[in-house]
Amino acid sequence: MKLHLRSCLFSLPLLLCNNIVVATELMQWQRLPLPVELHTGHERVIFVNRNVRVGYPADLDGKLRIQSSGGTVYLRASEDFPDSRLQLFDMDSGELILLDVHARTGDGLEPLELRYGDTVWRNDGDTSDITDDGTPDAAVQEKYNAPLPVVLTRHAAQMLYAPLRTVEPVANIVQVPVRLPASITTLLPGDPVTATPLAAWRLGEMTVTAIKLQNRSANHIDLDPRALQGSFVTATFQHGRLGAHGAPEDTTVVYLVTEGSADHAIVPEPAPVQDGAKKKGGK
Repeated sequence: MKLHLRSCLFSLPLLLCNNIVVATELMQWQRLPLPVELHTGHERVIFVNRNVRVGYPADLDGKLRIQSSGGTVYLRASEDFPDSRLQLFDMDSGELILLDVHARTGDGLEPLELRYGDTVWRNDGDTSDITDDGTPDAAVQEKYNAPLPVVLTRHAAQMLYAPLRTVEPVANIVQVPVRLPASITTLLPGDPVTATPLAAWRLGEMTVTAIKLQNRSANHIDLDPRALQGSFVTATFQHGRLGAHGAPEDTTVVYLVTEGSADHAIVPEPAPVQDGAKKKGGK
């Protein structure tokens, strides 16, 4: 199946303000959903201060206008609605910031600014799972419903294939740089496939790296994890078979879970042959 990456991206012209001083409500993001009130017919500005894309439930279509630009999100409700969850996906770290928004009748509200490292007022209740430095308690960090390789693989698959609004938030998973060549020839040397790194996420000491596989041949390929060259904790294919090149199903993704980053687990690319060595070998 061809790989389709779904996202919800918005653009907005710059908002120009001259000599206007507006009070701003501050709220602390501590991995608990933040309640955000909207008043119908009035736009509310949220200073996220991060490069985010916004995921929202389908039942808000036609009820809530969402625009995002330069780390600021603009929300305007056209009718009242009960609590609904927005997911702000940090494009740099991979973190999900959760907002529980609702709309009711009222006058315009002041802007809202999110803080991440400071101690500021917040109006959602229990913070018993948070330590003094603003990070989750160690016991909370370990409350996963599956082994870490499974949690990582599932998260990566959702980030690539699922609508953003359906992605399950997982504490402490962060997106990390992919330190691999643009094309990998050593991963499946026995198969005519092109392997292209897409993205990577880390949880604790483990990393999952998503690599796109595309068939270059006119024949289908049955993928076998035993044919992968490298040292992996787990390896999972999104689809077990690649169709012939040019077919809709000629592309899939393999999720490689490794101890540390994948560049230490995948067989290194062979060194390029220097021109001098070629000439010497040809004599």
